[in-house]
Amino acid sequence: MTGSDDRRQDPPVNNGLMISGGTHYVGNQAVGHGAQAFSGSVSFQPQDAERTAELLAYVERLLEEHRAALADPDATSRELRRLREELDEAEPQPTVLRRALDRLNEFVQPVTPLVVAVGQLAQSVQGLPGL
Repeated sequence: MTGSDDRRQDPPVNNGLMISGGTHYVGNQAVGHGAQAFSGSVSFQPQDAERTAELLAYVERLLEEHRAALADPDATSRELRRLREELDEAEPQPTVLRRALDRLNEFVQPVTPLVVAVGQLAQSVQGLPGL
């Protein structure tokens, strides 16, 4: 017999991940056949660092220009400084960068040029592992 009835079919395998209830803190994960999860130090290529520095300076200029339109300009300046300090670290922490970018984006929401500039800054940092 050469029909499909001769072959035993294995049941489908669900390589997904299900988490329910409570609070879960998850690090690097890989799910599925041959999946791998990697973690490593964060580093910039020289051109990435230059582009990020240019965008930081641009956001700072826009912040000064539009300071009066921001709900909390001092907090916005502090968050930008926090972001700059983390980027200056030998091994910037992706979670710190992400949190600073998220907060900065929230603070600049009423000012379109700042929203666009912070978005560009976030994109320039997107190449970092973990972001």
